[in-house]
Amino acid sequence: MRNPKDFFRPLAIGAPEPLREIPFRPSRMIHFFPPSNPKMVGKLPEIVPTVDVILGNLEDGVPAADKEAARAGLVEVGRTVDMGATQFWTRVNSLDSPWGLDDIVTAVTEIGDRLDVIMIPKVEGPEDIHYVDRLLAQLEAKAGLTEPLLVHAILETAKGVANVEEICAASPRMQGLSLGPADLAANRRMKTTRVGGGHPDYLVREDPVADDPEAARATYQQDLWHYTLARMVDACVANGILPYYGPFGDIKDTVACEDQFRNAYLLGCVGAWSLHPVQIDIARRVFSPRPADVAQAMRVIEAMGDGTGAIMLDGKMEDDASVKQCKVVVELARQLAARDPELAAAYGF
Repeated sequence: MRNPKDFFRPLAIGAPEPLREIPFRPSRMIHFFPPSNPKMVGKLPEIVPTVDVILGNLEDGVPAADKEAARAGLVEVGRTVDMGATQFWTRVNSLDSPWGLDDIVTAVTEIGDRLDVIMIPKVEGPEDIHYVDRLLAQLEAKAGLTEPLLVHAILETAKGVANVEEICAASPRMQGLSLGPADLAANRRMKTTRVGGGHPDYLVREDPVADDPEAARATYQQDLWHYTLARMVDACVANGILPYYGPFGDIKDTVACEDQFRNAYLLGCVGAWSLHPVQIDIARRVFSPRPADVAQAMRVIEAMGDGTGAIMLDGKMEDDASVKQCKVVVELARQLAARDPELAAAYGF
């Protein structure tokens, strides 16, 4: 086990010092694009200003024959596209693939000064993060980087979920986690072929009517991902990193997508993946507090004065815990408003 005193020392000579606190930057949507597709790359100047995070995807969705072209395309994007205030991430291939190592080496040594976060898929334990941590330190030293790259892990296996607390605590580079529902469903042998979202067969049923047991009984669809998402959020918050919902695969079902994103938002996630431009606005809307909620939160904070004790406001009890909840909403609103003039106006900041 690493000595706690050494936790924030560079893992390679000449590498930058690790961060002691992960900075919060708006990341309501992580928008994926395929770097091997010239048509999609050509649209980046229009898309980049509309999203909080733009991610060059090298893994799932990129055919094996296009892996090297995607890697080269990522480098070209990093060198030529102005990201402005938008974060630039990449998702590399898994550590057990033939491409993962070359993805990381190329990304860090060629465009490491442009990248903010490297997303690692199928992380199953802290040992995966330890490997990436040391490798990144060596590559940062080689490339002469002055700021450490951060690591984002995807929970896509039962083993990863079982080890989620250890994964979150594995390195000061850990920026956050995303839920990967499709691969996780396959690994768990769940009987669903959907990418995220609910399932009509996962439900509870109303009790039968005593004097008419054959009468129709109402059913209520449940959330397949509630347990995993809640556990992931707890592990992230306990370790000072950020939780995200991952992909929602049914692009046409914008209503269900918004429901899934909102469930994640209410549980504590700071953002979600957007796989299609239509999901960008959904994520922006869902992961930004409603103006009415911000106004009410500010009203409670003002009414509570020093934040201690308890008061009655509009027939509801408000106390110290209420103020803490309200401050979460207002702080997020201020952070988002600093990047989004429309939100700043809506919030009255």
